[in-house]
Amino acid sequence: MAVTSVVLLTLVAVPLSALVLTVLRASSDAIVRAATDPRTLAACALSFGASAAAAFLCAPLGLAVAWSLARWDFPGRRVLDALIDIPFALPTSVSGIALTALCAPTGWVGACFVPLGIDLAFTRVGIVIALLFTGLPFVVRTVQPVIEDLPRDVEEAAASLGASPAQAFRRVLLPSVLPALMTGTTLAFARSLGEYGSVVFIAGNMPMRTEVAPLRVLAHLENYDYVSAAVVAVEMLVASAGLLLAVNLVQRRLVHRGTSNA
Repeated sequence: MAVTSVVLLTLVAVPLSALVLTVLRASSDAIVRAATDPRTLAACALSFGASAAAAFLCAPLGLAVAWSLARWDFPGRRVLDALIDIPFALPTSVSGIALTALCAPTGWVGACFVPLGIDLAFTRVGIVIALLFTGLPFVVRTVQPVIEDLPRDVEEAAASLGASPAQAFRRVLLPSVLPALMTGTTLAFARSLGEYGSVVFIAGNMPMRTEVAPLRVLAHLENYDYVSAAVVAVEMLVASAGLLLAVNLVQRRLVHRGTSNA
């Protein structure tokens, strides 16, 4: 416990406290000016909106991938299982360059959408794609162990009682997977909210259009405006911490309800 407390204090509490203290020491006018800057508000709105959209897409896709890896044995399963971890090991800037090359109008994927009048790179759609790439593994790796621990007898019992596969999934399996799915989706959202490397290339970084909040923080730092950078960072920190806390409380309630029903 002592070692854990020291590590958490050194790696988490001290840096975050320094960030908060930087904002508290600033004048109220500087804080209000930084928080209400139109360019900052647009960047934060884009980061929150794109992160929410990416997390919303990660939930069903991650559940489907995790279910396939845990329940089915098909050719290339091990390869797919290894590919899921690539966003964890790959530098985010490398993934950003690769996604930009694929989604650009001359790329393999982007060229297919050009005749339809859809641009993927340097748009908000490209930002969501990049965040989906980095956030999907969080859902898969959180849900997959839970599915592997679910006994197959439960599915067979539901089928023997006349339940269709959809009914068995919705009423029997989903309640067991839901807490882990919520946790993975929240982690994907939190990761997407602070993502920089994979987004900075594909976004185009146009102010008021495709500029994300982490890039806005970097712009403040490059101008030696540490107060404004800290204000934006604290806004993102409060949003992420509040969401993680809320989901944790909901998850505990779901687990407690499931234990009570059992």
